[in-house]
Amino acid sequence: MPTPPLAGGTAGPTHLRPLLDTVLTALHDGAARRDGPLPAGGPDTVTHRTDRATGPLIPDHGTGAHHALRTLVTALTEGAADPAHPHCAAHLHTPPLAVAAAADLAASALNPSMDSWDQAPAASALEASLTAALAAEIYPHAPHPDALVTTGGTEANQLALLLARERHGPVQTICAANAHHSIGRAAWILGLPAPVVIPAHTGTMDLPALREALIRHEGPLLVTATAGTTDTGHIDPLDAIADLTAAHGAELHIDAAYGGPLLFSPTHRHLVHGLQRAHSVTLDLHKLGWQPASAGILAVPHHQDLAVLHHHAPYLNAGDDTDAGLPDLLGRSLRTTRRPDALKIAVTLQALGRDGLADLIDRTLAAAHQLADLITATPHLELYERPTISTVLFRPTGADDTTVATIRRTLLTRGHAVLGRARTDHRLWLKATLLNPHTTPEDLRRLTTLVTHAVTGLREGSTPR
Repeated sequence: MPTPPLAGGTAGPTHLRPLLDTVLTALHDGAARRDGPLPAGGPDTVTHRTDRATGPLIPDHGTGAHHALRTLVTALTEGAADPAHPHCAAHLHTPPLAVAAAADLAASALNPSMDSWDQAPAASALEASLTAALAAEIYPHAPHPDALVTTGGTEANQLALLLARERHGPVQTICAANAHHSIGRAAWILGLPAPVVIPAHTGTMDLPALREALIRHEGPLLVTATAGTTDTGHIDPLDAIADLTAAHGAELHIDAAYGGPLLFSPTHRHLVHGLQRAHSVTLDLHKLGWQPASAGILAVPHHQDLAVLHHHAPYLNAGDDTDAGLPDLLGRSLRTTRRPDALKIAVTLQALGRDGLADLIDRTLAAAHQLADLITATPHLELYERPTISTVLFRPTGADDTTVATIRRTLLTRGHAVLGRARTDHRLWLKATLLNPHTTPEDLRRLTTLVTHAVTGLREGSTPR
């Protein structure tokens, strides 16, 4: 067998072009076979079908590039939950833009490793420009804001707690019951005290409870607020929280992994007013930024806030190299080898511009309100409340929690729809997290019809096909 060709260099594109044609055909064929938002049959059926289609993954003799790509990509696509389908709406699982996916291909072909300048000369310059630009969006009045590229909200939140610990020692975190699970996990990983969890009775942080916690606990204290919860999309009262933290000498981190990109929409940016008052902010552009995962950001108001992350490894950032002007990249992440995720983000922002990104955001939030209107107008469905961002909670009128859970699993097993679940107001709700800006009112009407037909099937003792 000849030595397989490489993706890079001047010959790389020539080798890639026919392979990409095979991949694109397999993506099409797999989606056509699936013919829905996810494969029908449930876990056992999907596993059996996938294993049968792919065959042995480590054969004695290779099958060749085109056969392997055609077989595995088709099988993976046929068995995928496709966030580009309007009825795949369970999670903060975005359908990536084609332009971002194309940029990600270039990143894979070039394979810069963002841990030393000599592995990523232009990529390191691009990342520095992108992170400075994104940080300036969050901190428009700070003289030298900065940001790091992360794998997502979980890593960004962990870094935020780490920075606070390095500034002040073992900080006590205070968060509301609506906070993302990564806050408690980060405290555990970093050896910090378990977070003080205060109520969020209305879905957002309770301000009197925060005031009491700030009085009761001695510093150093770090309050973590949320701009876009995973269950309901609620946004904490950021300005009021910033007022309280400042008055009591505490620091503030805002997890805006979901809601942060609202900054780019003139129509909706008021929802996240107050972000600029935080000591650190998490942003996640593989949510309301339509990027392939991963595309997380941690922003800080002062470049120097990141200095504590500096790490020395002589083979990557020798002191004399740094003194000679080679950029030191190790302090830009806790990871060593990492992909140039800045490329796809930068390509997307340049391709769409502020108005293009705002249009995607506005369309998506409008679809959420259209779904809420449909649910309100459907006699057998109950709406939890009007959506804050693009998460809509609803349930069949009069159904118990077991019925709600069964309906969700029925739709999953049949391959009809991917809806999430959320427990709030002491009840279980179906959760539609809309992130597809191409979703139409007819798509939404069909989704509500699928739910009502599933309810009818359960009540009649059968499962609709």
